[in-house]
Amino acid sequence: MNPMATRRELLAVPLAAMLPRLVQAQAAPGGRMMLAIHQNTSAAAGYRGSLEGWARAGIQYVELSDRLLDDFLAGDTLAGARQVLTDNGLTPVSAAAVLPDIWIYGPAREESLETWRRRCDQFVELGLERIYAPSITQREVTQEDYASTPDAIYEVGEITAAHGLTAMVEFTRTSSHLATLPTTLRAIREAGHASVKPMLDFFHFWSGLNKFEDLELLEPGELRHAHFQDLAAGPRELINNDSRIIPGDGIAPVERIIRTLAEKGYAGALSVELFRADIVQADPFEMATEIRSKCEAVMRAADVL
Repeated sequence: MNPMATRRELLAVPLAAMLPRLVQAQAAPGGRMMLAIHQNTSAAAGYRGSLEGWARAGIQYVELSDRLLDDFLAGDTLAGARQVLTDNGLTPVSAAAVLPDIWIYGPAREESLETWRRRCDQFVELGLERIYAPSITQREVTQEDYASTPDAIYEVGEITAAHGLTAMVEFTRTSSHLATLPTTLRAIREAGHASVKPMLDFFHFWSGLNKFEDLELLEPGELRHAHFQDLAAGPRELINNDSRIIPGDGIAPVERIIRTLAEKGYAGALSVELFRADIVQADPFEMATEIRSKCEAVMRAADVL
């Protein structure tokens, strides 16, 4: 047995003991799911503007952007950022840390790990329990890179666990590293760290190299978070971020996906993350009102609201 495996086994028990608290803290009752919105969806309004607009539309759960937080902190404090959440009755369910070489060894890794530590410090102060990073690798990846990926994931898990957080790996359709659900699940499970779990982005899942049946690979309660989008009609060869649309407006089987996730024990947030310029630049209140109406209809049809 190698030293890394021994260390993982020694640490698995105390970390596993923490999971019930982490899983239950932000889960909807009775197998329900919670509608949330990712700050990327109203990025033009900034940190405060997006949150205040959504709150007026009746949104309760939100996902924070590292970039918008940095913009806010240029003229304010973390205490001020948390006060915006508190004043508007909002609960943050997840936050992003978009960094190169997080899930793979590479030249930017040490700097990214330092930033990850800082993000963990910030997000704990904001009342979060989950932090995620997308796989954004674009360079050529070898079999050796995949062989060392579990160790890279484990290292992130150690940093994250020290802050009492759960780290989540987001596979992305255009990444040359972790781009599918099956590959990501294998890497996370091989890493074997209790503080690292998968998340699912509906857009990356349905428009990428996945099969619907891949959802059956999820173990009960394994999924920790979900980004919620629909897919616009059109040639798959032309898919880009503008192809992300409000759930219920497109061609993806969003209701069927939700039902399958519910069968797998998922009872967390469905966080709407969109990038189209007309959406991002829209009035946050008006956009959140439209998102809430359409998404809640889909969630009711799937019997999770």
